[in-house]
This record gives sequence, structure tokens and C-alpha cells, in this order.
Amino acid sequence: MCVCVCVCVCVLGTIILKLLILPNKICGPLEIELLRIWPLNLNKVDWYKQNVFLPAHPRFFNQLFAGMDDKHVLSVRYTYEVAPVFTLVENAVLRKMMELIGWEEGGDGIFCAGGSMSNMYALNLARYHHCPDVKEHGLSAAPRLVIFTSEECHYSIAKSAALLGIGTKNVYVVASDERGKMIPSALEELIETAKKEGTIPFFVNATAGTTVLGAFDPLEEIADICEKHNIWLHVDACWGGAALMSDRHKHLLKGIHRANSVAWNPHKMLMVCLQCSAFLVRDKTSLLQDCHSSRASYLFQQDKFYDVSYDTGDKSVQCSRKPDSFKFWLMWKALGKGELKQRLLMEPECTNVCFWYIPPSLRNLQGHPKFWKKLHTVAPAIKERMMKVGSMMVGYQTHKDRVNFFRMVLVSPQVSTEDADFVLDEMHNLGKDL
Repeated sequence: MCVCVCVCVCVLGTIILKLLILPNKICGPLEIELLRIWPLNLNKVDWYKQNVFLPAHPRFFNQLFAGMDDKHVLSVRYTYEVAPVFTLVENAVLRKMMELIGWEEGGDGIFCAGGSMSNMYALNLARYHHCPDVKEHGLSAAPRLVIFTSEECHYSIAKSAALLGIGTKNVYVVASDERGKMIPSALEELIETAKKEGTIPFFVNATAGTTVLGAFDPLEEIADICEKHNIWLHVDACWGGAALMSDRHKHLLKGIHRANSVAWNPHKMLMVCLQCSAFLVRDKTSLLQDCHSSRASYLFQQDKFYDVSYDTGDKSVQCSRKPDSFKFWLMWKALGKGELKQRLLMEPECTNVCFWYIPPSLRNLQGHPKFWKKLHTVAPAIKERMMKVGSMMVGYQTHKDRVNFFRMVLVSPQVSTEDADFVLDEMHNLGKDL
């Protein structure tokens, strides 16, 4: 496949900022010159095509993004009467996702604003389940509650702990192995330590598809520990939940049916249009509703002419929501489960490929004391060059004691063997003189 369009056009922020200034007077010579040299269509403000990036490009391997122009869907979700079809679509999609998790008797759930929000919902719900008085009386009604999560978890766990008043100091970080998986024995040891300190362990976050290494925590062993200590188990499957649709890969999530709650983002590995994030709960009672509801009488009247259980807006912190579930329903309806499964059968087993590019000048210096220090500068330099050329986008980062490496996210179904070969060739072209 011939790819001629640039992945991005890299424009310095200082230039864009000058164009964004709202003047108090008619444009002077400088502003006119800037507008002349920069091909910005001020009538259409076509930023997407002219100076940002193309996330649908097959050579966009950076952090995930997908989207669509959904402004024609003139609906919000809070009560059944304003969105009857989308309400039923959401219920149908949630039921299907619960079946894939293995909750044969059903459960509850809601589509919300991203995986970070889903993880915050999980923490809030687990706390309410453990100490319902917190909703009315605040933090003074709760003992010192502590959270357990792996060192490879998503940053939203610590953020949620801060936002909910639990505190980041009460997030106990569990060691992971060399593949990035949580070590169950380390988890149990930390729980015992927390109990001796007089704290109340109430929440364990396991990750199915970590952000950096794509690791899947051993859910069965973690579930055993949670049941033993009566702790809420949440599985952050935002990234890896899609593996449930694949007979070949669903073993990675063995034991997820034992979780109390699950976060799953179809907009990630399945490439549903952003955003599409589900928070699912095994509890079949009104726990989610009771935790988040305010029972606003101007919206959620209990004497309506229809079944008010369809008014799901009070389960959500947002209330008004876009009909995000419709995106997943529409894709599933159009492609079928078979095609969605096919997207998961490509190599690698997960979608994260981490690697170093070693330029010729360093290839015989692995034992040199400055080798790693010099290699640390290579990825940022190549990233700058690829952005300025616009040929592709690949992210980089450090990890523990590892110096900067590339983290390539292979998720788009458009990526071809030719694209993969191009990445290797372009890496060398951009970095061979470093």
C-alpha cells in the first residue's frame, strides 16, 4: 500500500499562539504576514487537515486516538423519554459485555467518560459498599481505607484516590514481575502488613493489559486473595478487555468473572470511535444507583407512565451523557463478532511493542560505561525528527531502570507488513547519524 500523506505537520506552539491571539484592533502588518505565510483557512478553521495529525493513518503508532463527527446524533442520555432507543441500546450492549465477562446472571453498568472515570466509579462504589455512611456524612464516617494496585497500573487509580479523599498515601503499590504482572504473594504480604498497621484493606485493582508492557495480571490468584480477605476486586480491562471476544486470547483474562467490577474501553483495542467506555458491576441490586443518585425530582420522577428503571442517568455522576454505547452497537452490527474477533488475531499477542533503536555509532559499545547514557538520548532525537518530517508517530518513554525506548502501539486494522517494514527503515534513516 502506498502511503503519501504525512502523519502530522509539526508546527511550533509559538507560531500557533500568535495566530490565536484575539486582537483589540484590525490586524497589523505582522499579523497579516503570519496569515499569509501560514495556510490557515480562517473561515473553516480546518485545523485537523492542515496542522494537527492524522490518527487514522496506518503509520500513527503513538498513544491511541479514534473519533468521529457525531454531532448529527442529537441526543443525550439521562432519562428514557429523551433517548428511548439509545437507552435500550446501552442496556443491550452492557448485557452482551457482561456475558463475555462471564456474569451469566447479569449485573449492572453504565457507559461513562473514559477509563479514568470508570476506575473512579469503581473506587467510589467499593467504598460505598464497604461504608455507605460516607455518602451522607463524609470521610469522617469511614476508617482509614487502603487500596492495592500494581506498580504497572494506570495513573488514574492514584488520581481517583486523591479526588475521592482517600489519599495517595493510602494507595499501596504491589510489586510486579519482569513481564509487568502483579505478584500475588507480594499482594497478600502487603494486605497483611496493612492490617497490622490498623488500616482497612477494601479495594484491589488488577490490570488486564497494562499501559506500557501490555501485561495481564493473574486474575484467578488475585481473586482468591480478595475472597479470603473480603476485598472488592476491580479489573481495569480498559486496554485488554477486548481479548474476551477472542477464543485464542481470552485465557489472558481467566478469572475476570470473579471481579466485583470491570472497566472496559471498546474504543481502545477494538477501535470503536472515541469515546466508548463501559463500567460494569457484578452486583445486580441497586448498589450503583444508590451510590451515585441524588434523585432530582425535576428529572427522575417515580410516578412516570413508563418503567422508571430505564432512567439510568442517576447512576452516573455526569447525568447527561452522549450515546456512546451506540458506537459499539453500530460497529458490532455492521461487522459482526467474527470480524471483531479477527482484529485480535494479529501478532503480537498484545498490542504494545517496546524496543530500542541502536544507531551504528553505539552498536559495538554495549560494554562501554557511557553506552546507556548515550542510548537514552536516541529516542527523543528520532521522535523530534519524525515529527518534523511527518513520516510517522511512535511514542517513547523510560521504565524503571530502562533508558528511553520506543513504545509502538499496533492496534489499527489498517497496518500492513509494508507499514511495519517502513517503521524499521525510517528509524534507521532518521537515526543512523546519531
